[in-house]
Order: sequence, then C-alpha cells, then structure tokens
Amino acid sequence: MNNSLEYYNKHSKIYKVEAQKLYKIMTMLSVYRLLVFVLTGFGIYIMYGIWQIAVVIGIFGIAVFLYLLSKYNDVKLKKQFNEALVTINEDEIEIGSGNFHNRDAGLQFQDPNHFYSLDIDLFGRGSFFQFINRTTINEGTQNLADALKANHIKDIVSRQEAIKELSSKPQWRQHYSATSSLVSVETPAKQIINWLHGYKSFLPRIFKWLPLVFALGSISVIVLGVFNILNAVFMGSWLVLGLGISSVYLKKINELASNTDKVKETFRQYAALLKLIENESFSSDILKQKQEQIQQEGKKASDIFKELSKAMDALDNRINLVSIIFGNGYFLLDIKNSFFIEQWIKEHANKVADWFEVVSFFDAYNSLGNFAFNHPEFVYSSIEANEVVIKAVNLGHPLLKKNKRVDSHLTIEHEQFFIVTGANMAGKSTFLRTVSLHIVMANVGLPVCATSSRYSPVKLITSMRTTDSLTDESSYFFSELTRLKYIVDAIDKEPYFIVLDEILKGTNSTDKAIGSRKFVEKLVSSNATGIIATHDLSLCEIEKELDDVKNYYFDAEIINDELHFDYTLKEGVCKNMNASFLLKKMNIV
Repeated sequence: MNNSLEYYNKHSKIYKVEAQKLYKIMTMLSVYRLLVFVLTGFGIYIMYGIWQIAVVIGIFGIAVFLYLLSKYNDVKLKKQFNEALVTINEDEIEIGSGNFHNRDAGLQFQDPNHFYSLDIDLFGRGSFFQFINRTTINEGTQNLADALKANHIKDIVSRQEAIKELSSKPQWRQHYSATSSLVSVETPAKQIINWLHGYKSFLPRIFKWLPLVFALGSISVIVLGVFNILNAVFMGSWLVLGLGISSVYLKKINELASNTDKVKETFRQYAALLKLIENESFSSDILKQKQEQIQQEGKKASDIFKELSKAMDALDNRINLVSIIFGNGYFLLDIKNSFFIEQWIKEHANKVADWFEVVSFFDAYNSLGNFAFNHPEFVYSSIEANEVVIKAVNLGHPLLKKNKRVDSHLTIEHEQFFIVTGANMAGKSTFLRTVSLHIVMANVGLPVCATSSRYSPVKLITSMRTTDSLTDESSYFFSELTRLKYIVDAIDKEPYFIVLDEILKGTNSTDKAIGSRKFVEKLVSSNATGIIATHDLSLCEIEKELDDVKNYYFDAEIINDELHFDYTLKEGVCKNMNASFLLKKMNIV
C-alpha cells in the first residue's frame, strides 16, 4: 500500500467520524430550539396579563432561538465540509483502483488541429485528463486543459517546484476542493468580469452620505413620535418621502439586484478560496507570485470579496415586505446597498480578473499536485540542455497499472530519428503515446513514469490519428497530407519532437514506400527529432544511409500455436509479423 492510499483511507475515516459527531450536535441543537420555542410560547401565555414581562420573555426567547439557529447553521456547514472531504478521499481510493471512467472526460477540450492532444488520448474516456482532473471550478478546469495543451518549454523547473510544494500539502488541497464544492456557481467568471467592466453607475455621489443622514432623521422622527412630540401623520409623511426617493431609482436597483443575485454565490465561493490562499505559507516562486497577485495595501482580497458578498446579500433581502416598506421608507436601504456595490465595482473591477485567475490557477495546479502525491514512485525530469533529448530508464505509460506495465529504456539525441517496426498489438502505439506523454508531462512540470529521466525540453507534434471528413469534403489521404504539411511548416520555425504512426496510410504500397522515404529524409534533414512507427520494413533501409536514423522494434512470437508479446523495445528490425496468423486463428480465412 503506497503512502497516498494510506492517507486517503485514514482521513476518510477521520472525516466520517467528525461528520457523525457534528450530526449529533445538529440534532441536539434542533431539540434545544424546539424546547426554547415551546418554553417561550408557554411563558408568554402564562404572563399574558403582564405584557411587559411577556414582551421581555418573547424578546429573550427569540434571541436565544436565533442564536441556536445560527449555531445550527454553523455546525451544518462544518458537517457538509467534512462530508465533502469524505467524498474526496473515497473518490481517490476509487480512482486509485482504476475506476475513473465515469469522471469528466474533457471532450470539450479535444481539438483535432492541436499539436498532439487527439493523438495521445489527452482527453476523452480513459484519457490522461480524466485520470488527473480534480478541479471544482469551470475556469480551473479550463486552466488545467490549457496547461496540458500549452507545449511550453520555458520555466519548467519553476513549475516542478510549484507542483512539488502542492503535492506536499494534501490537507490544504483537499480543504480547497471541499470549500469550493460546497458552493453552487451559476455564472462563469468571464461573464462576471465582462459585466463588471461594462457596468455604468446610476447613483450620484450625494448618496454616499444621504442614506445615513436620512436614517438619523428617521430615528429622530420615530423617537419623537413614540413620545407623542410628533403625530403619526408626520411619521407617515416621512415614510412616504423615503419611499418616494427610493422609487426614483427602483427600476435601476431592480436591474442591479437581478445581476448581483446571479453572481453572489461566485463571490462567496471565491472569497473563501482566496482566504485559503492568503493564509497558507508558500515557498516556491510561482505560488508566492500568485499569492502576491491577490494582495492589496491595507486589505486582503478575501475581505474585499466578503464585503461585496454581504452587500449583495443585503440587497437580496429586500424582497420581504418589511424591508421594502420600512427599510426603504426610513433608512433608504436599497439605495445604501446599491451605492456600496457601485463604489465597490468602481474601485475593484479592474482587479477582479487577477483574483479570479489566481483562484482558477490553484484549482488547476491542485490537480497536478494531487497527481504527484498519488505517484511518489514517479520522478521529476532533470532538465538539461545537452545533446540528449530524452534519456529515461524504465519509461512507462502513467495510466497502465504497474503490475501490467512493461517499461522501456529510451535514449534519443537531438535531430535523431527512430524507426520502430513491429507486429500488430506488439506495443508500438502504446510506446509512441508513452514517449509523447513523457514530453507533455515533463513540459507541464509533472513527475514522469520512469525511475530516472534526463530531458532537454522540446515541443511535441504528432500525427497518429487522421480521419476523413464528409463535412469538409476531405478524403482520408488529403487529411493526412494536410497534417504532414502542418508538421513541416511547424518545424521550419523551431525544433519539435515528432511522433508519427504509419504515415501515408491512404495510398498504395509502392507509392507509400516512396513517399514515406522522401518524407523521412526531409524530416531528418531538418532540425527536428522524432519517432516513426511503421509496418513498411523497406523504410528501415534508411538507417544504412543516414547516421541519424536508428531502427527499433517490438516483437511477437508464436509458441504452441499461441501468440506471445513481451512489449520490450529492441534494437533492430522486426522479422515476425502476425496478421496472417491472426486471420487464421480467428477463423477469418
């Protein structure tokens, strides 16, 4: 049992016990509330004849009831938080056992025109994204997908340090995810930012102090009315005056309230997450930089968000009749809350995008840190600028179980090309995706599935899956040619690591052999590096003519009329093919 699985089993039990304790406290508080309600009612009934005492009992009873209700809600939130943590740990146990195919596959991020995402199963069912994604915010999910597709080769060491640090903070990461999961967000962050940037204020500056002055006047009028110094008609007239002032801006206030109602949950969620970021201690450069990005002189971003969230809640509470009539008539509450929101937007709208970006960054990087935590046996590539592009020992595919995975040693130098041959199902395609994922993971800053890895950063480009398109009226062969042209144009601008699987499949054997040979010669003459898998053994003859080309193969053997694979990369050219054997074995011919 690895350390991560031990952690998940242990903490799943801890949080489950805590949730059960909190449930018992909630039950007890519910009983207390009921008891207070009954006793208050009984006390008022007994003292009905002495109204002063009855009023005191009623006020005291309501105060105690509200206090117990507040405690109940606090305990309920803690219980939900612990239940979310239980779910997180149980999910990790389930995913660790191989059951992750029901999770978000990220199909919305699939792009057939991308450098490599379609070919290497980066997205889709059973994909690398589906396996590692733990994001809880839509923007965080987008951020994670962008990181996997970025093809960035600079600042890898900085990303490694950030992922290492987050991998060492499993409790903080889980608290971040649990906190985020408790809030249901309706409006995307991008839509909120556009609304804030485009917002036009409608309240003049006089309303900065007018609600306060009017409220003091209202209190004076009410006190004077209670002592019969002012008559009820004046009190009513003052109320009508307040309602009249509020009604002038009623339409605009209603529109603002409608918009804030859509975004307040997002701000509540982000305030909680910003607080977690602010209160954590980070040492890696990227994480410290992100933390500094949300700092502001005098106030924390989480407190600024919380202020807005409270104002939005207050504006939302205007729907009750008491607030509408007396709150606006005597205290101009709608105007007061609307003015505060407008001033907040004026002061902070330009910074919200930065704050949102930091929250989504941590949401995405928590997934990367979680992956590293789950695979302590994986290693971070040693980033080196030398002649060797990849020198990996026991390189394997990260999604294959260790007991079924056959690892390979790989050393490939700059501007070197491997031609890989092999029987059907012998492991060529898996090997190509293994090497491709090594490059993608190393560039992101993730640990790779190997016992050691030296890596000189390079961008990846692939052509392994090509399809025809009825919509675009393009044939399979034309689609493949378009992809190869895309590769040639790319390597003219900068070096790439190219991974190809059976090029020019859409033409006849003779034409394919001639075309493939010319294309490989063009690639070798460029500044690119790569691996080409093929069934065309004639292509292997290039090794005799070009020093930068090396032949490797995956073998298959027929033993006792059964096909056996060792999935081991060997130097040389494959001699054993199995198509005829399989056709006969399956009674097809």
